[in-house]
Amino acid sequence: MIRLPHDEAGLAQVATVLAGLSPALIVLEATGGYEVRLAADLATAGMAVAVVNPRQVRDFARATGRLAKTDRIDAALLALFAERIRPEPRPLPDALAQALTELVARRRQVVEMTVMEGNRRRCARNPKVRAAIDATLAVLRAQLASLDGDIEGTVRASPLWRETENLLTSVPGIGDVTARTLIAELPELGQLDRRKLAALVGVAPVNRDSGQFRGHRAIAGGRTSLRNTLFMATLVAVRHNAVLRAHYQALIARGRPKKVALVACIRRLLGILNAIVRTNTPWQPA
Repeated sequence: MIRLPHDEAGLAQVATVLAGLSPALIVLEATGGYEVRLAADLATAGMAVAVVNPRQVRDFARATGRLAKTDRIDAALLALFAERIRPEPRPLPDALAQALTELVARRRQVVEMTVMEGNRRRCARNPKVRAAIDATLAVLRAQLASLDGDIEGTVRASPLWRETENLLTSVPGIGDVTARTLIAELPELGQLDRRKLAALVGVAPVNRDSGQFRGHRAIAGGRTSLRNTLFMATLVAVRHNAVLRAHYQALIARGRPKKVALVACIRRLLGILNAIVRTNTPWQPA
């Protein structure tokens, strides 16, 4: 096993060593963004790269009876996982797409921090504490405005993204933030069928059956931040989009819980957006 620092020289050496081995597939765990540069360098060098969820690898390790965890064991497990599971290499985003993804992620972080500081502001009694929180909120709001400008400029710089944004925002309930989040975090939109897309986002019901027993279906996995964005968009859509409003009301009339009905509407909305992008046809009101 080779240990190398996570810097320019270390990443270059990893790429050189792997290129000499001519691997059929390279599997990396997603590690909060640390894997992005290496994956991009390897893909640029013409190597097949798959970035996988660390939970998948740990579940695979438990299934094979390997409970210990060290760097050497993890490396061997990743190699075995690649050999047995053969995860599908996916095209990696280019530099502009990576930049947009980072901007959208940072915007989400700033919004979350703004909400947390606002909650602290409501609970604060000391004037000095409130003043300190107000100063922090002012900085966060300025950052949010700056990020919104950067995201808009990045999307508008790409004719394809600009066209996709116009298609998505033609759907009642989809605003600029949702459209740009979809562009950044769901590049598969318009390329997969609706069932695969629902599973990718994490709004597809998962069966839990055994023999004659039929368990409760529930959603699981997927891209949490994207699902949360679509949830909020769907709350708006079931009020202002006639198709989704009718779908939601029909589900409620059949006795479905409101949250279950909303998740079903997310799937319906996702299918609509997928078809609109695939066919390059804006929303057509009934």
